[in-house]
Amino acid sequence: MAGAMKPLSPSLPKLRRSTESTRRFGTTSKALPSSILGCVGNTPLVTLNQIRTREDITVLGKLEMQNPGGSIKDRTAVSLLKNGIRAGLIKPGTRIVESSSGNLGIGLAQACRQLGLALTIVVDSRTSSKVVKLVKLYGATIEVVRETRDGESLLDARLRRVRELADSSPDVYWVNQYQNPANPAAHHATIGEIIRETRGQFDRIYVATSTCGTLAGCREYLNKRALYPHLEAVDATGSAIFQSKDKANLTKRHLPGHGSSRQSDFLKTDYVDGVTHVSDRECVEGCHFLLQQEGILAGGSSGGVISAFRRDEPYLESGTTVVLLLCDRGERYLDTINDEEWVEATLTSN
Repeated sequence: MAGAMKPLSPSLPKLRRSTESTRRFGTTSKALPSSILGCVGNTPLVTLNQIRTREDITVLGKLEMQNPGGSIKDRTAVSLLKNGIRAGLIKPGTRIVESSSGNLGIGLAQACRQLGLALTIVVDSRTSSKVVKLVKLYGATIEVVRETRDGESLLDARLRRVRELADSSPDVYWVNQYQNPANPAAHHATIGEIIRETRGQFDRIYVATSTCGTLAGCREYLNKRALYPHLEAVDATGSAIFQSKDKANLTKRHLPGHGSSRQSDFLKTDYVDGVTHVSDRECVEGCHFLLQQEGILAGGSSGGVISAFRRDEPYLESGTTVVLLLCDRGERYLDTINDEEWVEATLTSN
């Protein structure tokens, strides 16, 4: 990676006031983020009045697309790196490696660029060209897995390649979003912000699932505070997260962001109160509805969350407050979700 390595701080990312900012803006000004990574989190929670059909319920949207890298995965990326730095596993000269189909790769690329860390993201042939370009723009290296071995999914093949890279040198560190407890720990803050903004007065929350880090982190934090809103997991039709690992049960998915070809290492059976499976087409319809009604351009998993809520809305009790976790923004899906020709050509039977 070009440029000198920046020194790493074990307190990354921390909001702190520098001497310079105090001198310029005075001691009464709000503490300024020490870097772009200090802007991760504290995303807006907004009322969504137009997507509901009933006036006796309240619908709130947590706009995770407002994170600087454009998705909730910014939180995960910072947490994974922060954990590795604190543990002494990430040092100047360490190369970070990870498997990603999209947003985590972008979040890691942004964070590693700011920290001066080298990064390799392993993707597969289905990964959006926009994601690849963004990751490269931040200075990271991309490896594309195009072939699988007998019985492997593309995710299995990506993980095999990541392990090979991690084993190739002591200076290579796999942050491992699939098993690292820093993944769910990142979302203690996510749900904590929702609790603070609502004073804990919400009844249902809809969370898209992939690694299940967000879902697990939210439930862990809620349980510690003896808060038990209904937690609805929104999974992709054809995903293996909540069904048998038998690959014969799986169907092809065209949209990244939720669902998985493997079960989660973070998921416990009592973490969820319900599971809604949504098709790719329902994700597209949810995205279009959110844009038309609220002016919010969001990604595929957010569309799935919207469709899951709309399916449940007629049956909710009067006075229910619902929180919808909207994970990323929609500009990265201009040639898929927001391209009518792609939708009709790809999802005709979906």
